[in-house]
Order: sequence, then structure tokens, then C-alpha cells
Amino acid sequence: MCSVDQPAVATYRELSAAGMTRARLREEVADGGRRALRRGVYAMDGACADVTVAAAHGGSIACLTAARHAGLWVLETDTTPHVWLRAHGRSYVHDGCRCVTHWDEGTTKDAFGLPTVPRILRQILICRGIEEFFVVLESARRQHLLTASGLKWLRERVGPEARVAINYSRDDADSGLESLLRWRLRSRRLPVRTQMNVVSVGRVDFLIGDRLIVEVDGAPNHDGESHRHKDLVRDAHAASWGYVTLRFDYAMVVHDWPTVELAILGFIDRGLHLV
Repeated sequence: MCSVDQPAVATYRELSAAGMTRARLREEVADGGRRALRRGVYAMDGACADVTVAAAHGGSIACLTAARHAGLWVLETDTTPHVWLRAHGRSYVHDGCRCVTHWDEGTTKDAFGLPTVPRILRQILICRGIEEFFVVLESARRQHLLTASGLKWLRERVGPEARVAINYSRDDADSGLESLLRWRLRSRRLPVRTQMNVVSVGRVDFLIGDRLIVEVDGAPNHDGESHRHKDLVRDAHAASWGYVTLRFDYAMVVHDWPTVELAILGFIDRGLHLV
């Protein structure tokens, strides 16, 4: 994720309007304080790499790239640069170009301004599909980055399936993995509760029925022996009170969902989620 405090990219017209002379611009380029991305477009030294790639391509960051930049939780299944060219933009060839372009309408205050969060979500829906849209939507709601007016704008510009996802979404999802698992289990109509307090254990990600605990562990929080030990202690305490625990990591939830689903349903079929 790029810092919003890093220097921006600007056109010569924008620089000139701010008082930059051609002579001064040449000096800054010669000194390495600013570099030319293409004709008439310049980035200051230290500018965000994602932003400079997008500007070299002809636009600003979009879709998953913009979502990461904004600090939203995204699946790491696509790391190619996504670039917003507006409805009438123009793309440019540049070294190492792997850019995915987005041509939807919309304007910003400056030539390389970021799309709004509602527009980012709509771009993700069109480009990446309903699941990734849903997990980023819940991340935006959790971080209070989606206003009521923004949600209304989004609802009016998506189809029925996405409106169902909006209605199903919450503002208290603890992680994108939890959002993803809840979205994938919704069709099973299971008695799923989230972020429940369990005696002697504390807060758990999911409680299905009366006593099936499901935990989804993101790598940053559960790597290492100390975290592994704490997880085992939690599971042992849960067992002592009659709960059973299933624990899955990022790779299983994202890349091996059939195994995760079969494990959960196997417990359900045997009635192990009931008292």
C-alpha cells in the first residue's frame, strides 16, 4: 500500500498553474528530484510506484490496486496494476506494461486523482466478480470508508446480485477471510454466528449451531510457534467445555475451498454442531 503523504504525479499544465517554470522543472529533472514518466507528465522522487506506473500508462490507479492503496482488504490473487483511464482516456505503451485498464466514466479534481471508494468497488465487481467485491465492500464498511451516500450511489449502479451482496454485507467483519467464508457458506443456510464470545476461549470467528467453532487464521497473526501454541491452548479450552474447533488458514480458504467446505459439512452432517 502506498502512503497518501508521498509526493504526487502531475502534468506540466498542473505544475505551471502552481507556479513551476520550465527552467525550474528542467533543474528538478536534472537533479533527480523529479522524473519524466512520459511527455508532459512528471513524478517527484519517491512517488508511489503504483501511481507512477498508472500515470505512465495514461491514468490513475483503479480497482484492486486502488483498494490496496486505500488500505482495504483484498485477496492477493491479482497483483497486476489496474489503471483508470476514465471514459475517454488514452493508454500509452511503457516498459514492462502489464496494466489492466478501466474505462468507466467519472472525473476527479486532478489529472491523476484516485477514484472514490464506491467507484473502486464497482470496478472490482465488474473486473473481479462478486466474491472479491463482497470482501472489499465489507472491509470498506468496517473502516467507515463508505458513506451512506456512497452506498446509495453504488446500489444504483450495480445489478441484482450485487445488491443482494450489499444487503448481506455488514460493518463489523473482522477480516476479509471471514467475509469470504461467510459469503461462501450463505447458500447452505447454516446457523452461523460471527465474533461470538465462548466461555474459557474468548472471541471466536464463527460459531455454527451450538458448539462448532470455526477459526480462519490470516498468516500475519498466526505465524510462529508462540501463536501456534496460543491457538492450541484455545482449542483445548474449547474442547473442555464441549466445543469442537475447525481451524483454516488463508491458503485453504482462498485456494482449497472444497476441502474447507467438506470439513465443515462433515461435522454438520454428524450433528457435531448441536448440543
